[in-house]
Amino acid sequence: MKEQKPLQSGNSRRAFLKGAATAAAGFYLVPRHVLGGPGFTAPSDKIVIAGIGAGGKGQSDINAMYQSGHAEIGYLCDVDDRRAATSRERFPKAKYYKDFRELLEKEHKNIDAVTVSTPDHNHAVITLAAMQLGKHVYVQKPLTHDIYEARMLTEAAEKYKVVTQMGNQGSSGDGVRRMVEWYDAGLIGEATKVWCWTDRPVWPQGIKWPEKGTTPPKELDWDLWLGTAPYKEYVDNLVPFNWRGWWDYGTGALGDMACHIMEPPFRALGLGYPTEAECSVGSVYVGEFQRGYFPDGCPPSSHVTLKFKMPSGKDLEFHWMDGGIQPTRPEELGPNEQMGDGGNGVIIEGTKGKMMCSTYGINPMLLPTSREDGEKVPKTIPRVENGDNGHYAQWVKACVAGHGSKEFKELSSPFSIAGPLTESVLMGNLAIRSYDIRKPREDNGFDYPGRGIKLVWDGPNMKVTNFDEANQFVKREYRGDWTLNV
Repeated sequence: MKEQKPLQSGNSRRAFLKGAATAAAGFYLVPRHVLGGPGFTAPSDKIVIAGIGAGGKGQSDINAMYQSGHAEIGYLCDVDDRRAATSRERFPKAKYYKDFRELLEKEHKNIDAVTVSTPDHNHAVITLAAMQLGKHVYVQKPLTHDIYEARMLTEAAEKYKVVTQMGNQGSSGDGVRRMVEWYDAGLIGEATKVWCWTDRPVWPQGIKWPEKGTTPPKELDWDLWLGTAPYKEYVDNLVPFNWRGWWDYGTGALGDMACHIMEPPFRALGLGYPTEAECSVGSVYVGEFQRGYFPDGCPPSSHVTLKFKMPSGKDLEFHWMDGGIQPTRPEELGPNEQMGDGGNGVIIEGTKGKMMCSTYGINPMLLPTSREDGEKVPKTIPRVENGDNGHYAQWVKACVAGHGSKEFKELSSPFSIAGPLTESVLMGNLAIRSYDIRKPREDNGFDYPGRGIKLVWDGPNMKVTNFDEANQFVKREYRGDWTLNV
């Protein structure tokens, strides 16, 4: 298959977007900002949403926004007609596009907000293009594919004064808030170690990229799906889910689950940028005693250790484990008591005790589980209506109210919070990818210079200071003329 010429990126067409004419007449609902400018409340008290990525998680996101009662789904966009089919049936009045750039170019004056539920590698370009047009954005986790992208979106959210939220719905749950209250009350003292683990991946990782490409399905625009990623021929079983295990598109088990699992300790302990990172990864064996080297893909399992500075100046040891690896079972946990939810969980160790929760911060408990002093701690943090299920409506209502409103200030995961969290998650991936940097030796063997060292991280400047080769993973080079115009 010959490479198709990549289409021009949405951001490089910004000048044209700014001068675009109003959308076609006859649209069934006029957006709030057209009726009365910023801050105006329409009689319907609703916003018009464009759903970019309309299948799978995108479908559930769009449905949840609509069910809030304050949103109309005016537009749908997906590069794969098969994935968009159910949403198009559910919202038959919504106008459909395949290319988000065309959607924003033609319809931006009819849109209040955008949801982004695409593969990770295209999150940033879509989100920034929408924010630059003044659109509120809801973006699935992880916020971005790269650390640099996360920083740029965090800064853009403040610059363009739009309402933002990342799709880590557990951040709106009661469990996270209870753990913050317990920690602030001093029930476990100062945190010294954190353990986060997951049984993901449940998709192929640590395998060789297929040698032979195939013809894409006619319903899928493969060039648009690739977007910012390097050109490769389409291969079977990559779409719609298994892209997660390949670095060009996904962010592995960390990207898929860490925004959910790292959220409770990140929020409870008030963490910022990590200062160090190191890791080890699981091996894949092909043939007899021969390790497979597949740098295109995420490893089958990993153990990442990050270091953070606590307010006291002491170091916090933060562990991430995936692929089924789990921490040592706490002595305080009884033999018949479940650790986390079994496959996933969090344990925070402090100078005076420990606390534990499941994915999304669900089922928080102090260890040993017989401790009852947690019940005496008052609830000081307002709860989100309907908990984690209210994460979507919280964003919609904040969009209706506008940037700077009371509702805006109550958001659970705006980019000001989600961005730094995502950077810490992706720092783990930077360590994993650095671990597999390989250099040939004169004896036909290989050296792995990224192993056996702790990467020292300058968070404010987004730079590894003691191993420069690792910095190639801070920011990707986009394909063709795709660009992130910040």
